[in-house]
Amino acid sequence: MVETNRQVLLKRRPNGMPVPEDFSIVDSAVPEPGDGQVLLRGIYLSLDPYMRGRISGQPSYARPTALGEVIEGRVVGQVARSRDPAFREGDYAAGGFGWQTHSVVSGGSLQKLDPAAAPISTALGILGMPGLTAYVGLKTIGQPKSGETVVISAASGAVGAVAGQLAKRDGCRVVGIAGGGDKCRYVAEELGFEACLDHRGAHLAGELAAACPRGIDVYFENVGGAVQAAVFPHLNDHGRMIMCGMISEYNDVEPRPGPNLMAAVRKRLRIQGFIVSDHAALRPEFLALAAPLVKSGQLKYREDVVDGIDNAPGAFIGLLQGRNFGKLLVRLGTDPTH
Repeated sequence: MVETNRQVLLKRRPNGMPVPEDFSIVDSAVPEPGDGQVLLRGIYLSLDPYMRGRISGQPSYARPTALGEVIEGRVVGQVARSRDPAFREGDYAAGGFGWQTHSVVSGGSLQKLDPAAAPISTALGILGMPGLTAYVGLKTIGQPKSGETVVISAASGAVGAVAGQLAKRDGCRVVGIAGGGDKCRYVAEELGFEACLDHRGAHLAGELAAACPRGIDVYFENVGGAVQAAVFPHLNDHGRMIMCGMISEYNDVEPRPGPNLMAAVRKRLRIQGFIVSDHAALRPEFLALAAPLVKSGQLKYREDVVDGIDNAPGAFIGLLQGRNFGKLLVRLGTDPTH
């Protein structure tokens, strides 16, 4: 049987919320690695909100995906063939590329994984880009202090869940915002936030006032829209807004009117965005802190795994609609570590 590489390509640029017809699924030959390269058989593909910007074609911090190209994505997998002496067939590694079952990448771009140290899937979630994003946002912008109130939107998600747990470890009072009762119960009961509010309810602003009686010192922004509008008036003097993402607005055809930012002057607010790739130097520091906590169970995580590359487009659309519960992954192939 001839092995094939199944790929998801960008067929057309979405207008608003993506639909399945924006993607095409094709089979191609499995590529051969060149000198210094590795062929990785994908096991897990990470689906993340930033991908919506990559397929939009709009100017951004990274080159957009071209029509007909494999869609950007991070992959964990197993080395199938290697022409890099640092990797042998059967090794596990993070750093494969794209919505496809096989990829050829430079060995120097791969991170070798030890399945005995942590499940290999965590290299795409709590010990990967989302976990580092949470750490960078708090360390470089939020700078939470013991006793302060920290509010986390998308609190059950891959970034928000880590950010809230790290803020708790800093001695903060942490309030989450999530979509639906199950997610809110998980954030409050499993992750240990002081409270979690359902943004689908009709009284979010009033519930925030009750949950944050001393106001909000740090807000980790993952959602935007109505959630941001509800949080903003409650920010304290010298409050910090960590602008990580605004997923509720990613599919807008026209930009929404912004908030009146006079309060940023009056309250001396710090409102700052960041891109995690600008802070790659913090990765060893983050892993030194987080990896032992994950192994001991003190830093908790949840994964939402969808089977099969053909289901990646539908899962991605669901991500943009808030249907996932935890870090969203697509299982591309058999995981021998399980």
